[in-house]
Amino acid sequence: MNPIYMDNNATTRVAPEVLEEMLPYFSDLYGNPSSMHTFGGNVGSTLKKARENVAGLLGALPEEILFTSCGTESDSTAIHAALRSNPEKKHIITTRVEHPAVKNLGEYLANNGYRVTFVPVDRDGRLDEDFLYKSLSDDTALVSVMWANNETGTIFPVEKIARKVREWGIVFHTDAVQVVGKIPMNLADSAIDMFSLSGHKLHAPKGIGVLYVRKGTKFAPFLMGGHQEGGRRAGTENTASIIGMGRAARLVVDSMEDENTRVRALRDKLEKELLKRIPASMVNGDPENRLPNTTSIAFEYVEGEAILLLMDQHGICASSGSACTSGSLEPSHVLRAMGVPFTAAHGTIRYSLSIYNTEEEVDFVIEKMPPIIERLRRMSPFWKEGQIS
Repeated sequence: MNPIYMDNNATTRVAPEVLEEMLPYFSDLYGNPSSMHTFGGNVGSTLKKARENVAGLLGALPEEILFTSCGTESDSTAIHAALRSNPEKKHIITTRVEHPAVKNLGEYLANNGYRVTFVPVDRDGRLDEDFLYKSLSDDTALVSVMWANNETGTIFPVEKIARKVREWGIVFHTDAVQVVGKIPMNLADSAIDMFSLSGHKLHAPKGIGVLYVRKGTKFAPFLMGGHQEGGRRAGTENTASIIGMGRAARLVVDSMEDENTRVRALRDKLEKELLKRIPASMVNGDPENRLPNTTSIAFEYVEGEAILLLMDQHGICASSGSACTSGSLEPSHVLRAMGVPFTAAHGTIRYSLSIYNTEEEVDFVIEKMPPIIERLRRMSPFWKEGQIS
């Protein structure tokens, strides 16, 4: 049985057009793009076009695009670059709901000589902007705020925040892994200094990421060695994946309207019907200002892991939170930061759709979810039939 895949914030399928464009670079076109001969040089020319495609998607210059191995490397590179370029400054500002790639690095730095401020959010996952602005100081080296939360889909006003941060002369970075291809952007018109994205969230392969570094931003390389990426990221280029990334960048430009119309409508139908058919359920996150493909729904008095196991028996793939933390039995740090009740946080399921999802799949999930929740609640010592209307 083909899975009904609604876990696209964890990873996406590689688009057929992307795979087709990549395949020759595993076999016939295997030259090293840094080589001086024509065989390698032709590959280098194709990489240049891929860089131009990614730059075009982001509204950036090709020379501002660095290819990395993933979003996590892009985040780490940006944060370390800002700190090493401003060694006299020991303060960092980020949020309490960041992806572990930023959150865990922030906690590490807090235990190793830096002062880290974690900005809180409200019950709908909206950032406390006043708290952030009041935390800025002459000692602040970096502000890192995700563009959209990977669990709830809540979108943060990063362009506004970046302008405020620039007034202080502070570097601003955003983990934008979840927004690329879902909302239009033009980094040339923004005050964002560094911007991270990951290929496998937009139908490119795993193992390829991008770091945008605004021209003129002070930068210290994270990986040192060869001359690749303009001396800013050493290591032989991941040729096939970079070319796949370039093709994916072209594809998502064309599919962005579909994401914001058809996919949004599917998400809204799924959410509306589940809330109507399943009592004691609620949406986590900003109900209006969020990604078009994402809904985080809490089913009270049941365990998320048990829900996922029963969903899996029907071939339905979703998540109880971030794929990078799903091995933990603790409630999501995002939901805890939002103040979601314990009885709801443990029973939260994130559905994240893509352009490949269909209305028939949504109808199937709507049909199967109510009996799954009902079955688990019958076994729950905390659930009394009819206690919540």
